[in-house]
Amino acid sequence: RWASLILTIPVVMYSAWPFFIGAWRDLKRKTLGMDVPVALGVGTAFVASVYSTFSGHGEVYYDSVTMFVFLLLTGRFLEMNARRRAGAAVEELVKLMPAATTRLPNWPARDEEQVPVVRLAVGDHVLVRPGEALPADGVVIDGDSAVSEAMLTGESLPVSKSVHSKVVGGSLNQASPLVVRVDRLGADTRLASIVRLLDRAQSEKPRIAQLADRAAAWFVGLLLVITFFVGLAWYTIDPSRMLWIVVSILVVTCPCALGLATPAALTTATGRLTRLGLLTTRGHALETLARATDLVFDKTGTLTHGRLSVRRVVPLGGRSAEDVSRIAVALEAGSEHPIARALRETGCSSLTASDIRNTPGRGVEGTIAGRVYRLGSPRFAAANATPPESDRGESWVALAENNEPIAWFALGDTPRADAPAALIALRQQGLRLHLLSGDAEPAVKATAQQLGIADWRAHALPEDKLAYVKALQSEGRIIAMVGDGINDAPVLAGAQVSIAMGEGADIAQAAADMVMLGSRLGTLAEGVALARKTQQIIRQNLGWALGYNLIAIPAAALGYVTPWIAGIGMSASSLLVVLNALRLSDFKQPTRVQDSGIRIQGMNGQRPHP
Repeated sequence: RWASLILTIPVVMYSAWPFFIGAWRDLKRKTLGMDVPVALGVGTAFVASVYSTFSGHGEVYYDSVTMFVFLLLTGRFLEMNARRRAGAAVEELVKLMPAATTRLPNWPARDEEQVPVVRLAVGDHVLVRPGEALPADGVVIDGDSAVSEAMLTGESLPVSKSVHSKVVGGSLNQASPLVVRVDRLGADTRLASIVRLLDRAQSEKPRIAQLADRAAAWFVGLLLVITFFVGLAWYTIDPSRMLWIVVSILVVTCPCALGLATPAALTTATGRLTRLGLLTTRGHALETLARATDLVFDKTGTLTHGRLSVRRVVPLGGRSAEDVSRIAVALEAGSEHPIARALRETGCSSLTASDIRNTPGRGVEGTIAGRVYRLGSPRFAAANATPPESDRGESWVALAENNEPIAWFALGDTPRADAPAALIALRQQGLRLHLLSGDAEPAVKATAQQLGIADWRAHALPEDKLAYVKALQSEGRIIAMVGDGINDAPVLAGAQVSIAMGEGADIAQAAADMVMLGSRLGTLAEGVALARKTQQIIRQNLGWALGYNLIAIPAAALGYVTPWIAGIGMSASSLLVVLNALRLSDFKQPTRVQDSGIRIQGMNGQRPHP
């Protein structure tokens, strides 16, 4: 007995000490945490064994105490590794930024020097070779390459980058060298803002986690009451068995499983969503997204690229499309207006325009080869001409010579390539889809018809969008709002759960509960599926924890469970809920192959049919 006491003292005073510290901290806060029954079980068994050793009579439980502490620490070690794996997304993001980089101090001279990233300043030029990570946010000054942003956005394909392209710190250069001018460093980079949002989300507890914590505290209190009365009963029945039965009850019960059921699942799901490219910035987002009934989209920059493009060219007077396109490109050569960029994308031009006069909001006028041309709105370029008819929601730009139109350019904002498939997947999940936009009715109607959205509204101001969402909420609907612009901030804040596009305005991201880092709308359908799977896992974990305790407590009270078996049961129960939650780390949305019942309209202007 004395030898066992000497061997057990380090186990209790060192190995089990964190349980005593945790229990004392909980009691000082006037709460009953998970460590309280553990500390009581270990402490009671050890003190009783010490008393028996000194008095020379009664049973000792040194072997049970030592084995219990060993099993519990083993379980917590495995649990810690599992939770660390679940929360690895933030660590992986932090590790993306390199420690050193190649600076070009005398750019455009190619003098090179290796410097730590912390020594960079805004305006510096850095050389990023293939296989290297970008050290900061910036703009490409020289070079043409492909950059992988998979860890930041979830996009698996590399993104082409050339001169004037913006690049994000932490992304990986893959093809050829790039010279980048540093625009943002350290805490100002996009990567740092992502990490801050993740930290904020993990520091906030959703409602279901708070309920689980309160339930665990009540459970511990009830457990102590049950243990007291069971101990009294056994003292009258068989005093020699009372102590180890009391210890077994304190040990075998598992408030740990109850307390871990929700946070383990939420942490794992948040990490998986981050790797998919959907950043959770508020603690309640996953829980609310799983219960969403309606999904409301903004149009420009959300369902569409937010970038105008020339859909078709209608030349007049026997001219060819190539000829009028060259004239338009020459007139818009020096403009950064979205319409000018769209027209320049139609091709290149060897023509040169002179005497260019820009009229804001109307168009541009210039001289080419001695002839005066006007390019812009129909009223500006050709006041007496009527644009061609169109039911596709296109905007018309006129090219005129001496006030006579020689061509019409149809401009429009095209839907994202994966929008039809993503919306089909969302419908299959039972969500009702809505489209709200401040654009003109023809453009909104065309987009809604093309994507098969039955509920849409045009000319919607920010207050109109918010009123629309409030009306749905008054019907008991749970709204998820997706937007990107400054005008979307009020409705993003008003929805039960909101998702902002990563390419959108900073104020929209600040108002949102989640941020879609990439441009792939399919991520949203994956996020809804994962949120619902997370709720399922949480219910499984809570059901297991409750069922286990309903069986374990009576078995221990009746004397069928020894302390060391109780240690195995408690450790295994905690570990089981963590391992169940880890199934979310590799979650993939199930493929639905059946017909969704919706035919997505092509460019023929036909309405979708149910």
